[in-house]
Amino acid sequence: MMEDNLWSNVENTEYSSNKELYQNHILEQYKMYVEMADRISSRRNLANIFFLTLNSTILGAIGFLFEKIQLIDPEWLVIFPLLGIISLTVVWWWLLRSYRNLNSAKYKVVGHLEKRLPSSPYWSAEWKELGEGKDLKKYLPLTVLENYVPIVFGLLYIMIGLFIICWMK
Repeated sequence: MMEDNLWSNVENTEYSSNKELYQNHILEQYKMYVEMADRISSRRNLANIFFLTLNSTILGAIGFLFEKIQLIDPEWLVIFPLLGIISLTVVWWWLLRSYRNLNSAKYKVVGHLEKRLPSSPYWSAEWKELGEGKDLKKYLPLTVLENYVPIVFGLLYIMIGLFIICWMK
């Protein structure tokens, strides 16, 4: 259980006699950990920007090169770049999944840290008010939506590939 692994044994240390020092250190760890969670979100956003830009460029290149497609002989050679592009969308999807799992764990730690603080603005207030991401009428988590973007691009590439292969015959 996460809470069992979170707390160090501080009995018989200077924290035993100095509760104020203990609380100050928890507050500092809390601040640092919230900042780390925010940085993970920023890195995930940068990854999304990178992959969106890359996929937009690829779609633009496909559109630009569409008139040259008749130069490909045999037609099945389209499969190789298609597999490469689809592989990129799979990598993007796995990367988003990893960021989501990492952030979920970080925010659970934030919630446990808030149990030792005077208030719990994220865990007991905001997150509970939003239905903990389970009530889609209250809040649709961004991670749910962003996971569909690579899938949509992947399906689009498959349809383009099938169209090119069928059109060229």
